[in-house]
Amino acid sequence: MQVPPEPKPRWERRKDARPQELLAAALGQFVERGFAATRLEDVARRAGVSKGTLYLYFENKEELFKAVVREHIVNAIGAAEQTVAEFDGHSGELLRAILMRWWDQIGATELAGITKLMMAEANNFPDLAQFYNVEVIERGNRLISSVLVRGIARAEFRPHDTEVMTAVLTAPVLMLMMWTHSFLPCDMSALDPQAYMEAFIGMALNGLLPPGANVA
Repeated sequence: MQVPPEPKPRWERRKDARPQELLAAALGQFVERGFAATRLEDVARRAGVSKGTLYLYFENKEELFKAVVREHIVNAIGAAEQTVAEFDGHSGELLRAILMRWWDQIGATELAGITKLMMAEANNFPDLAQFYNVEVIERGNRLISSVLVRGIARAEFRPHDTEVMTAVLTAPVLMLMMWTHSFLPCDMSALDPQAYMEAFIGMALNGLLPPGANVA
């Protein structure tokens, strides 16, 4: 009777899937453990590969973290930028779509843990903080600001300071992320994030739209 060959290790069977598996494993590890406490051997074990295999793709933990952010968050910003460039409807509709997409794709998912991580550990890792500020925060702010500028130019929004308004729009979403994904002394478990976002966006648009205007 012929003995079947032993199955190959997971990392030999699925070579093409290695980078994505490593990024998924790293995301989970960073969110659960934080940046400082995450070890590359734990990421490799979680992905089902050897530590040496991980080093074939990522030079160190910092580069792995950057790859996670670029894959999941920076790419989402890029997709939103494309939406803004191609959108031909009312700027209020566009702003609603961008904010809700950000919540659905980032805030309501495991990726919110990356934002928490940066808030907690940025002071200890200034190079990572600089990277995150340039590729995520500044680019995300420019995205929101571009929608506001568009609305003013098309007379769909009242004239206002778009830099200030960008901060006004992003802060409540960040707060919702913290409430939803953190244990806080105040119990926010009864809060419906979707209802919160709808109420917040409705209030924001009420202040941005010219008198008598509305968005369907």
